[in-house]
Amino acid sequence: MPVPFTADDAARLKETFEFVAANGVTPGGVLAYGTTGDSPQYVSVGVVAPECGDEAPTSYTAYDIASLTKVVATWPLVGQALSNGLLDLDEPIRNLLPAMTGQMRSGEATVRQLLSHTSGLRASTRLDRYRGADLPLHELLCREPLDDVPGSHRYINRGYILLGLALAHINDLPLDDLASILWNRLGMAETVYGPLARSHRVAPTEQRIPGAPRVWGVAHDDNAAMLGGVAGHAGVFSTPVNLALYAERLLTAYADDDDAALGGWLRASLVPQTTIEPGLDRGLSWMLGVGGRVAYHHGFTGTSLYLAPEAGRYLVICTNAVYHGNARTRIAPLRALALRTISAT
Repeated sequence: MPVPFTADDAARLKETFEFVAANGVTPGGVLAYGTTGDSPQYVSVGVVAPECGDEAPTSYTAYDIASLTKVVATWPLVGQALSNGLLDLDEPIRNLLPAMTGQMRSGEATVRQLLSHTSGLRASTRLDRYRGADLPLHELLCREPLDDVPGSHRYINRGYILLGLALAHINDLPLDDLASILWNRLGMAETVYGPLARSHRVAPTEQRIPGAPRVWGVAHDDNAAMLGGVAGHAGVFSTPVNLALYAERLLTAYADDDDAALGGWLRASLVPQTTIEPGLDRGLSWMLGVGGRVAYHHGFTGTSLYLAPEAGRYLVICTNAVYHGNARTRIAPLRALALRTISAT
């Protein structure tokens, strides 16, 4: 049976969220939490952004979810392709891309290694360095030398860029079209790749240059922006209501074990592939904490998604904390509380 959140859980989450917003960590945001079979609960604090006046964020405010793209777009599409027999987890990524010639050091990385950040690929991803190159992007990435011996954990965005390119190739559809088909099937009508029109329903992110327009409705990640906002590692916008729905669908499929492309894929992905640090492992895309009872992922802009599959619980954090600079460290107290809360039984 799902383990419900308590009134004390809700009160602590709200208090901490209000504290970080009041201290200038983020203009505001929305928490969504719940259990399978029940409607989600929402906590809204602060404002969408100063540009939007006193407009409070709602469950339908669109946030740039940054690296949550990895688990909301790329990861489920890999599971779908695996279920459809279009790929094998242990085949080199070069097999899933347009034909290339020559030595492909990075192209030898397997799908499993790319998903689990154990590929050894270069960690620094600067697509601007490929401007004006004669070769297509997938070949340029595959030709790169490795930084590390495959097998060791290092968080690498370019692996997911390659996965996004491979998914488009083997399905013969652009990545954003593939993702839209998936999200529509799941009922996630507000989840899209950008750009989105500037409005009070879209949370802006960072002002990169003083006096210049703030990044708003387009991908905050530079490499995703260079790919037109559509990439395997970043670029997706979603709402708290859609992310709650997604989490609930994943947990329901996990519990029922009747959907190989969702439930079965989630079960397979929660098997540890490598250790990140003591007490924290990496599955396929997901970080696995609290003895493997919680799977979660963060986004650079200040977003997070937590699943506790056996307890049937989920928790979503949507903020634009990068609006004020270093989102990762400043929002850490809220993320830490979220992890403790969802893992409590």
